Amino acid sequence: MLKIGLTGGIGCGKSTVAGLFTQFNVPVIDADDIAHQLVTVGQPALKLIEQTFGVASLNADGSLNRNTIRELVFSDPAQKQKLEDIIHPLVYQTIQAQLALLNTPYCILSIPLLFETDKADFVNRVLVVDCPVETQIERVVERDHLSVARVQSIIDIQVSRAFRIAHADDVIDNAKNTTELAQQVEKLHNLYLSLSTY
Repeated sequence: MLKIGLTGGIGCGKSTVAGLFTQFNVPVIDADDIAHQLVTVGQPALKLIEQTFGVASLNADGSLNRNTIRELVFSDPAQKQKLEDIIHPLVYQTIQAQLALLNTPYCILSIPLLFETDKADFVNRVLVVDCPVETQIERVVERDHLSVARVQSIIDIQVSRAFRIAHADDVIDNAKNTTELAQQVEKLHNLYLSLSTY
C-alpha cells in the first residue's frame, strides 16, 4: 500500500485537502487527531506529561491544560523537546497499528510535522499543501483568534515554505478557490492509484 505523507505549514489547509481525499473513499490517518486522543484522561501519555511538567499541566478535572502547555513549549525549546519525546513515538506507534488494519491501494497520512520530526522516510511520497505565508497568517488569526505575532512565531519554528516545496514529491496550491483545489486532489488521486499498482 502506498503511503502518502500529507503535510504543510499551519493554516495551509491540510484538513480541507484530507477531507477531499476522503470523498474518494481514501483512508486518512491524522497525526493531530491521534495526538489529541493520546492526551485524553486515562491515557498513559497524559500521566507522563503530568510527571514531566507537574500538576499545572492539568486542569482541575484532570484533563490536559492546553494553554499552560502551549505557553511552556513556545517559550522554552527544551520543554518543547520533552513534550515531543513523550508524544511523537506514541503517535507513530498508533499510526503503524492503524496502517496494519488497512487494505487499500493507498492511504493519506496527515502529519503536520513530517519534516520537523524527520519522518519523511516513513512515507512513500510527500504531498505538501502550500499557500503564501500572508494567507497562512490571515487564516490562523481568523480561525484560532491568535495574534499575528503568535502565528508568525508558530510559522518560524516550522520548516520554511521553501524547504517543504523543495522536499515534496507533489504540491497542492491552496491559495486559490475550492473548485481548483478539488481538481488538484482528483488529479493526484488518479496518480496515486496508478502508482499503487506497481
